[in-house]
Amino acid sequence: MSLKDYKGVFVFAQQVDGKLSGVSFELLGKAQDLAKDLGTDVTAVLLGYKVEGLCDHLAEYGADRVILVDDPALKDYTTEPYAHAIDEVIKKYKPEIFIYGATAIGRDLAPRVSARVRTGLTADCTKLEIDPESKLFRMTRPAFGGNIMATIMCPDHRPQMSTVRPGVMQKKDRQAGAKAKIEKFNPGFEKNDKFVEILKIIKEESNKKDIMDAKILVSGGRGVGSKENFKILQDLADVLGATVSSSRAAVDSGWTEKDQQVGQTGKTVRPHVYFAIGISGAIQHLAGMEESDIIIAINKDESAPIFDVADYGIVGDLNKIVPALTAKLKDYFAAKAKE
Repeated sequence: MSLKDYKGVFVFAQQVDGKLSGVSFELLGKAQDLAKDLGTDVTAVLLGYKVEGLCDHLAEYGADRVILVDDPALKDYTTEPYAHAIDEVIKKYKPEIFIYGATAIGRDLAPRVSARVRTGLTADCTKLEIDPESKLFRMTRPAFGGNIMATIMCPDHRPQMSTVRPGVMQKKDRQAGAKAKIEKFNPGFEKNDKFVEILKIIKEESNKKDIMDAKILVSGGRGVGSKENFKILQDLADVLGATVSSSRAAVDSGWTEKDQQVGQTGKTVRPHVYFAIGISGAIQHLAGMEESDIIIAINKDESAPIFDVADYGIVGDLNKIVPALTAKLKDYFAAKAKE
């Protein structure tokens, strides 16, 4: 391939049921920074059926151009038609960089596409930048169980491709009224032996608040000791109007649910306040919460790594500290209500 023929930063704009996923906006924000360093523009690739109305939203969050592939075959996500569509988009438009969200869809789609176009793929990146000298795409991700950070480049193949977990990048402020150039493209879809027929979609209803949307998180780890002890954390969260989350150790022990997990194998969060209670602060957990505005750590081990990133730290028994803190906060809010 002729590398000089490949230009632009492309973002896979994921939508489900006609609604854009939040990670799409986050990636558009980062794509703007990358495109500025390369002196190029940002293109969002939108796949679906009857989704043209979403193009303006993509423009408002940073897309200079939207490539729209609208077809009944793309109504619900299935691997083959989506991979075929992106493959054909890459062949026609030749992007230099292509970024996907590391969602269930992105993690299925991106490797299929990379195999078809014969390029590399760096998964679950936490940092993306342009090398100032070579102008290559620098993709950084945790490696060896999260114990080191590896920076990977793809010098000989295009596009340079990566997936990024939701919550890692920050979306830019919405530019109301912004418009993008819309290009409609459809490679055509013919069923083959790789097509999967969807017989029924069963959606799980949940009234739980997504921890990625929470402004205050009260998070517990192995040090909490038991599922019953998480009631102490819930009491604190109730007073603060917060949401309870946890480390992987608490999930593995059956004390909390998987959708409450913060960390490298869980969710990446950016709350205003993050309480790390009974959490040692392994690098795998820090990868999911270190961008929180204020981190408050409570741990009986004064040498726990969590104190290295905490803004405020309390060394002591959480079973005494957390109930006392909860009681003080109740009194404070009660007094404020009387004023």
